[in-house]
Amino acid sequence: MSNELLLVLDYIEREKGIEKSIIISAIESALLSAARKRFGEDKDLIVNIDEKTGQIQVMRDNQEINSGDFGRIAAQTARQIITQKLREAEREVVYNDFQAKIGDITNGIVHRFEKGNIIVDLGKTEGVLSYKEILPNEEFKQGHRVRALILAVKKTNKGPQIILSRTNAGFVKRLFELEVPEIYEGIVDIIAISRMAGERTKVAVSSKDEKIDCVGACVGVRGSRIKNIVFELHGEKVDIVRWHEEIKQYVKAAISPAKVTKIELNLEDHKMDVEVDDDQLSLAIGKKGQNVRLASKLIGWSINIMSASQVNKETDKEEIIIKESVLGTITGIGKKTLEALIEAGFDDLKVLSNAQVSDLTAVRGVGKKRAEQILEEIKKLEK
Repeated sequence: MSNELLLVLDYIEREKGIEKSIIISAIESALLSAARKRFGEDKDLIVNIDEKTGQIQVMRDNQEINSGDFGRIAAQTARQIITQKLREAEREVVYNDFQAKIGDITNGIVHRFEKGNIIVDLGKTEGVLSYKEILPNEEFKQGHRVRALILAVKKTNKGPQIILSRTNAGFVKRLFELEVPEIYEGIVDIIAISRMAGERTKVAVSSKDEKIDCVGACVGVRGSRIKNIVFELHGEKVDIVRWHEEIKQYVKAAISPAKVTKIELNLEDHKMDVEVDDDQLSLAIGKKGQNVRLASKLIGWSINIMSASQVNKETDKEEIIIKESVLGTITGIGKKTLEALIEAGFDDLKVLSNAQVSDLTAVRGVGKKRAEQILEEIKKLEK
């Protein structure tokens, strides 16, 4: 019996990954429960198993008893408890194994579809890939192979539940680590990732070695590395951005492929106004605002994109407001008269002070009496 037990223990440890000490503890607990059921709860019972020999020793009131004295019911109870303990131990091993792999990519086979989820066979257990965690243009059928990120591991009554994702930004990060040796070796760092799954992803990278081009390393020879990543993402666009410590240089790279002409920073609020040429505006914003939103998330700043013509219009508006505020100090000038004077070129006090009555009467809506009144008010302001 002892040799047989040791062989079973070795097999379970090897095939299930459960430590021998855990199995022995489960068997001791089961035998103790069976002994108490046979001899009574009030008895002083002790069960020991020698790890080296596999010898089982059951003591009652300090006297060794034969395991055959347990009876059929006691033996059956022992088997049930052993089975239960082994199942619990196996689940714990699987849980700990996958818990250590959170953030890694795993491979599996689509097993079945259940309540809006794809159940993936991972070998030792099953993973759950919900439809919100797959790309919009993806379709899976039973038997299909699938790669996904291990997002989380949960304990349930049925065993560990492995939560998978193909939309998480971490999935793209791990693909780069697997595809680009320089990233895996720590020579090239991924600083930040912003992603709209199925549409576009921006990855900011930097190099610790001046001799290695971080962007070139990620792209690969003739784009071989980035092509493999895009293929796995079913055609999702991936922009590789060169990280820069200087924020203006960084945002220029993040807004790419659009060309930036001017940047104004609000350091306190982490906001910036970015100016581009008119023909670059749609490119800078991107489809449904994707490019600017991803760039903003990547650098951690709020970005306001404006074309050159929009900036000029804003500047003109500001100038008019300033002129109106200055001329508005003149008593008796209404808004319509104010706008007419600015339009006619009388847009500051100095120009008006040098004007004649005849000059002002040429302005729309300004009569001789009003012109004389304006000039009189300007003389008062100059005193």
